[in-house]
Amino acid sequence: MVWVTYHCPYCGAVTGVERDAYMNDKCVTREPLDGWTYADATDDVERADGIRFVCLGDGARDPDTGADAGGDLEEQASTTAAGEGGANDPRPNEDGCGRTFYLNYVRYADGQEVDHRTPDIDRPRFDFSP
Repeated sequence: MVWVTYHCPYCGAVTGVERDAYMNDKCVTREPLDGWTYADATDDVERADGIRFVCLGDGARDPDTGADAGGDLEEQASTTAAGEGGANDPRPNEDGCGRTFYLNYVRYADGQEVDHRTPDIDRPRFDFSP
């Protein structure tokens, strides 16, 4: 088992979970993907298609070892310019915002990777035919 961290796509606070290293991450999203099943971070995260996180901002340290997951947090905070937070701006020292976000694993069906982009059901039509 390894301690893996993710940052909230809303505020950038870091949260983490202990899981097996063999699992492949697909993406982190603000909304659940259609057809994916999710486990809470405290449940058996290997039996679902992803993990439902609540942003608590407490994942920068491995709870078993107490070690910083991403190196020296003080050094990171002083050398990394923080913007508005979000998907490209992790903030390991931030408290969480309490919002829910989703880690999605790579899924396969019939030997092919399942695409997480679902087509729009009611796409706009421009042919103006009745």
